[in-house]
Amino acid sequence: MELMKPIYQLYEWHISRKLNPEGMPKHIAIIMDGNRRYSKIQGNINVIKGHEIGVDTLEKVLDWSIDLGIEIVTAYAFSTENFNRPQKEVEGLMNLFVKNFKRIVEHEKIHKNEVKVKVVGKLELLPENVREAIDEAEESTKHYTKKLFNLAIGYDGRLEIIDAIKKIVKEIESGKISEDDIDEDLVNKNLYTAGLEDPNLIIRTSGEERLSGFLLWQSSYSELYFCDSLWPELRKIDFLRAMRSYQERERRFGI
Repeated sequence: MELMKPIYQLYEWHISRKLNPEGMPKHIAIIMDGNRRYSKIQGNINVIKGHEIGVDTLEKVLDWSIDLGIEIVTAYAFSTENFNRPQKEVEGLMNLFVKNFKRIVEHEKIHKNEVKVKVVGKLELLPENVREAIDEAEESTKHYTKKLFNLAIGYDGRLEIIDAIKKIVKEIESGKISEDDIDEDLVNKNLYTAGLEDPNLIIRTSGEERLSGFLLWQSSYSELYFCDSLWPELRKIDFLRAMRSYQERERRFGI
C-alpha cells in the first residue's frame, strides 16, 4: 500500500485540479455503510472497532469538505432499525457517540473552522447520557454559521414524515392553520431537518444502491453517487471522484 501512495497522491492532484470550485455542492449527505462488513473482512477486529475506524473516516471527510468549500455535511450514523442489532453492539455505539460528542466540545478543527453541529432524529429514543453529550456538543457550536455538520441518529425517513404530519394535524386542530395552509414549505418546517437546505448530492458507500430511508422527503432532486469502498476504507480519491461525477452531471428538476 505504501508503494501505491505516491500514485494515489498524483491521482488526487489530477482530479482536484479539474474540479470547479464554483461548482461544488453546497450540501452533501452521506450514508456511511460498511463498518460491520469491514470488521468481518479484517478477521479478528471487534465490530465496535470497525465503527471507531468509521469515525476517523468521517473526520477526514469533514476535512476534505471544508477544504473544497462544501458548507453542509449530513451523515447517517444510526437508524431506528439499528436498535435491533445485538445489544452489545448498540451499547458500544452509544458509548462511542458519548465519547465523540464530548470530544466536539474541545475539538480544535471544529472550532477553528466554525462548524455548527446539529443532531437530527428521534432523540427521545436515545439513552440519557447520549442526549446529554449531544446537548453539550450543540451548545458549544451553536453560534457558528460558516459550516454545518448534521448527524442523523435514531433516524428514519418515513417516521420523520409521519411525525411532520402529526405536528401539522395538531396545528389544524388547534386552529393555528387550516388545510389550505399545507404546502411544501409547511412540511419542511415540521421535519427533523427544519430550516436545512435539501442535499445536492447523496453519497453511499459499500456498493449498496439504495437510500435506506435516508432523507426521503429532502432527496427528491438530489444527485445520487454510489461508491464500492466500505466506509472505513474510503479514500480521498473516492471522495473526489464523487465530486467530479456531480460536476459532470446536468442537473434536472423534474423527469
